Amino acid sequence: MLLVRHGQSTWNIEHRIQGQLDPPLSEEGRRQAERVGRRLARHRFAGFYSSDLKRALETASAIGAVTGGSPSPTTGLREIFLGEWEGLKTQELAQRFPEAWARWTEEPSWDAVPGGEGAVAFESRVVAEIDSILARHDHGDILVVTHGGVIQVALHRVVGRPNHGLFPFRIENASISVIEKRNGRFVVSGVNDTSHLEGSE
Repeated sequence: MLLVRHGQSTWNIEHRIQGQLDPPLSEEGRRQAERVGRRLARHRFAGFYSSDLKRALETASAIGAVTGGSPSPTTGLREIFLGEWEGLKTQELAQRFPEAWARWTEEPSWDAVPGGEGAVAFESRVVAEIDSILARHDHGDILVVTHGGVIQVALHRVVGRPNHGLFPFRIENASISVIEKRNGRFVVSGVNDTSHLEGSE
């Protein structure tokens, strides 16, 4: 399973909280998506899935234009819902939500986000979606275009740790992370590969 984070969005540039809100790719994000497509041009995928949010689906469509595939959009691969924080810039959080922001900075937890989806619900949703995708494909590579939080959950699951909002893995825009099945067990064989973006501005 190749896990691709969407290209840079217009809100990534602004350091604005996205969650399940739906900004499009920036011009640079579209270039990044095209570069991922060129990187994967010779791959043939048994399955091709994407979050249905615009920034992921635009990335997936750009990849599909090169690889010849058409992504299946699904709500299960959406980023975590971040409640009252969505749409705000990170520097606004301390001003508007001082107590919740203090808890977050002390120990990041999705449960600190007012009105958010929460850690357990998010992890359960993502795991159920990934299991459903894997169950459809006994053999071959699967391409999944999604979000940083979703990829964190997928990687955490393989290494046997719950994900509550801590991000020990660096997952950059348009990066590729890989989970492989070896002898009946899943292993992480690559994280945050951005070599295809070298020279990108």
